[in-house]
Amino acid sequence: MNDVRDNAPAAHDFAFLHGDWDVANRRRTDFLDPDSAWEEFPAVSRCWPLFGGAANIDEIDVPTQGWTGLTLRLFDLETELWSLNWSSSRSGRLFPPVFGRFGPDGRGEFHGDDTHDGKDVRVRFVWSGISETTARWEQAFSLDGENTWLTNWTMDFTRRKAA
Repeated sequence: MNDVRDNAPAAHDFAFLHGDWDVANRRRTDFLDPDSAWEEFPAVSRCWPLFGGAANIDEIDVPTQGWTGLTLRLFDLETELWSLNWSSSRSGRLFPPVFGRFGPDGRGEFHGDDTHDGKDVRVRFVWSGISETTARWEQAFSLDGENTWLTNWTMDFTRRKAA
């Protein structure tokens, strides 16, 4: 049986995220309004690998907001694209996935289609600033076919120190 690592080194792109993190969230109060205020809140995230590294799950606990969320990431060996699939205890539904990959610069960009407040939006997730102890995720929406993007949520990850 072949190990996924033999076939697709990119299947380990998210290995940096495995483990426990403190997360500083910054989110617009209205995802579609560039003039809306920002709110900030802490969270704790834990990520673990599946399928020999070609998948992972992270769970984020946001006690000050009263919800938890999870992301299931799956690496497609045929297309060599990741799908990122988000759900939250606020709705209990799986949102449409975003798809993409990491570039040679270490920046990951992922795109998909969704709706927000009844409007069709193009969604972009970006992973950047990746090190052993830090990472940054951001979400942006486009209402005009990716001509312009409005960043509406950022998460700055800091690795938790072992007890």
